[in-house]
Amino acid sequence: MAKLEIKDIIASLKEMTVVELNELVKAVEEEFGVTAAVAVAGPAVHEEEEAVAKGPSEVNLILTSFGQTKVPVIKAVQAITGLGLMDAKKLVDSAPATIKEKISPVEAEEHKKALVAAGAEVEIK
Repeated sequence: MAKLEIKDIIASLKEMTVVELNELVKAVEEEFGVTAAVAVAGPAVHEEEEAVAKGPSEVNLILTSFGQTKVPVIKAVQAITGLGLMDAKKLVDSAPATIKEKISPVEAEEHKKALVAAGAEVEIK
């Protein structure tokens, strides 16, 4: 097996979703018998954490348009919100509409990716 370079590992991590990263951490903890607990040594904050801290902690996910394909967007909204099919359809039909309120920016980005993949136009405010 070829040895992976650090830049390749970092590139792979950047492409992973939050859920996939969480599963990776758990697998590493189990494999090596360690925990991913943060040491309380000092104010060592990563640049990414600083950027998140500077931005809003809660955002709203707004569907501005369902685009050309309504059915996949309805299914995506249904999966994100947990609504029934008819309620999800009503929400999509009423675009522009707020899909989720007061969620983390990371969660909003994940949902936005799913909606855009389904053909919708989405804003995060």
